Amino acid sequence: MFDLLIRNGLIVDGQKRPRYAADIGVVGDRIVAIERLGQVEAQQTIDAQGKVVAPGFIDVHTHSDAILLTQPHLLSKTTQGFTTEFLMLDGISYAPVSRQTVHAWIQYLRALDGLRFEQYTGWESIADYMWLFDGKTAQNVATFVPYANVRTLALGFGTRQANDYQLVDIQDMVRQGMTDGACGLSTGLDYVDECFASTDELVYASQGMRAEKGVYVTHVRYARGTLEGVKEAVEIGKRAGVPVHISHLKGNSEAEVEALIDYIDLVAVNEVDFSFDVYPYMGSSTMLQYLLPPEIWENGVLAAYGKLTDVTLRDRFQRRLDTMDLAEITIAWTPSRHNRHLCGMTLEHYLRRTPRRRAADALCDLLIEEAMAVLLVFHREEAGLEAEFVAHPCYMMGSDGIFFANGKIHPRQYGSATRLLSHHLRRKRLFSLEDAVYKLSGFAATRFKLKSRGAIRKECFADLVIFDPETVHDNATFDEPHQLSTGVEHVIVNGVPILAYGKPVAGAAPGRYLRYGIE
Repeated sequence: MFDLLIRNGLIVDGQKRPRYAADIGVVGDRIVAIERLGQVEAQQTIDAQGKVVAPGFIDVHTHSDAILLTQPHLLSKTTQGFTTEFLMLDGISYAPVSRQTVHAWIQYLRALDGLRFEQYTGWESIADYMWLFDGKTAQNVATFVPYANVRTLALGFGTRQANDYQLVDIQDMVRQGMTDGACGLSTGLDYVDECFASTDELVYASQGMRAEKGVYVTHVRYARGTLEGVKEAVEIGKRAGVPVHISHLKGNSEAEVEALIDYIDLVAVNEVDFSFDVYPYMGSSTMLQYLLPPEIWENGVLAAYGKLTDVTLRDRFQRRLDTMDLAEITIAWTPSRHNRHLCGMTLEHYLRRTPRRRAADALCDLLIEEAMAVLLVFHREEAGLEAEFVAHPCYMMGSDGIFFANGKIHPRQYGSATRLLSHHLRRKRLFSLEDAVYKLSGFAATRFKLKSRGAIRKECFADLVIFDPETVHDNATFDEPHQLSTGVEHVIVNGVPILAYGKPVAGAAPGRYLRYGIE
């Protein structure tokens, strides 16, 4: 007898093999049969007639680090078919930490991941933190070693360069992170502290995972220019002897997209083992503090408040703002209730309310008022420039999703996978169904050594998504982002249904902490 039987489905196996019709039998957490099974008994049967059965989708770039602690079933993600969330991206997260650094990280990440001080329970290591999710969430979780956390443990916050002792300490912590189950090292080279790291330092840090072939996963120095940032990442990977993965790769013009694709095709893939992720929108989202001059962080996060009143810093900030279209940037979330009405308001509109003040002065004052925790959405014409990237063979899915239930957030949190399936596959026909499923599942599982995941074959874990290829659709928009996707009917994690007929299964928490190279 099977615990779960899926009948009459169209199997797309996540490995780019041609689709075929079959039944799937599941016992416990594993697939044990894939064939026409005839009259067999099962505790639960799903009729998948006319539906695609695929491996559960894997989101390799999220900011779900904190929300999963309080909302263990993220419907915004599971209704897209995601069964695994990667955490600790951009080199910034809640572990590893010490009693001396944890409060700064909770403060810095308030507008990105949302953890509150009262939620801290004393964890320090990556393993401490990741095991908090095991058996307590609907989805699986996996992770990277966040570089800024490591760097601040070794050097403290600030601009100083690492000495030999500190470099060895950094490398040892990277090794420990890999031992804890991380799949590689993540960096965000425009974010606090790691913005001060040199190329040589990052090479040395990455060598700490060379034996395991951990992946160097990087938000490159976009402030320097995307192409230059990607070139630096390739140099780091080549010198350290590790694979390279670029986070949320994007071009802002046809010429920039062409230059990036040419560099990838002609250089990057020949220098290193190379991949990247993209969310399928042109608009973006990040924290308001991201736009500040990097010297704001010279003495650390907690000292940054005092610098927000510095006239010279505000002058530099103003010059940056003068180059931006503030009518295309909206306030997405603030922690205070009295400013909640600002959500959805453009910065231009916000600044018109105080016409005698410079933009830099008004926004620095807003940051002071909101303890530096303001989230923004950057709107751009959805001109399809992402198409070249999502169609590329080095591409896999990363939503970069940020979730605040009471915010006007970017729709990528609710619609990334389903937009790929509806807009880029069904409407634009940029690739085959088999390729789309591979980009959403099998590629990431292979890349980050999630053993027995991302494929439909016997003895693989039963992480499965069943969707209607003709109706699957993203409903979230920039105006109305909190709209669940439709067309994904069933989602199964480790053999346990978490979504049935498009509705959450109450109390289902079969998610596990997936460790690099370990079943």
